[in-house]
Amino acid sequence: MNTPATLLPAVVRPFVEDRHWLSSDHCATPVLELLHALNWTVVDTPEANIHATSPDGRVYVGWLPEHPAAWTRDIVWRVQVKPTEGHAWVQEFGIDTPSEAVAGFVAALVAHSPC
Repeated sequence: MNTPATLLPAVVRPFVEDRHWLSSDHCATPVLELLHALNWTVVDTPEANIHATSPDGRVYVGWLPEHPAAWTRDIVWRVQVKPTEGHAWVQEFGIDTPSEAVAGFVAALVAHSPC
């Protein structure tokens, strides 16, 4: 089966210098800006950890750079979801995961929900 070229996705080849975000700079700004824009409750602790909750309370995002339990498991981001039906689930991201990738994950997670 042949697919017309007009129906195929365009190939995007970014310049190498455009890929700077692929390496983590250990900055939470992209995720925090997203959460603030979504009107989530965001609380920071004296230890420099940040906890955010969606307006409906079903999604939690934690940035845990100073949380001992997170470091022992080699994570810095924790996303926890409590669906109205089904089982709660968790996704964690390591210290080398760029915050832009975590922001993209959270944005996709809430894209079709009112939270």
